[in-house]
Amino acid sequence: VQLVQSGGGLVQPGDSLRLSCTASGFSFSNSDMMWVRQAPGKGLEYVSRITELGLQTDYVESVKGRFTVSRDNAENTLYLQMSNLKPEDTAMYYCANGWYAPLNYWGKGTLVTVSA
Repeated sequence: VQLVQSGGGLVQPGDSLRLSCTASGFSFSNSDMMWVRQAPGKGLEYVSRITELGLQTDYVESVKGRFTVSRDNAENTLYLQMSNLKPEDTAMYYCANGWYAPLNYWGKGTLVTVSA
């Protein structure tokens, strides 16, 4: 099982980034998926989630209207489109399977740094 993440980087406030998470080794299309993040010196924070067919999504209040989660089951890939990024969005972002909580499959993380 692998969840390979990409798309992080250093950006300025107000910029956009798209994170990707490509799955292999398990039934991605039958799995609810989520994004969580960990800011420097802080604990894990839920960011967003999406059901297996992409029919339902959910976001933490702080990213609503700025982040969009989506998936392409034909490509086994989960996305997180992030716009109007703020310094407080700086964190390591992880994808994982699960809906109510991250389960057993995790990506290795991708770092997003928002700084002027």
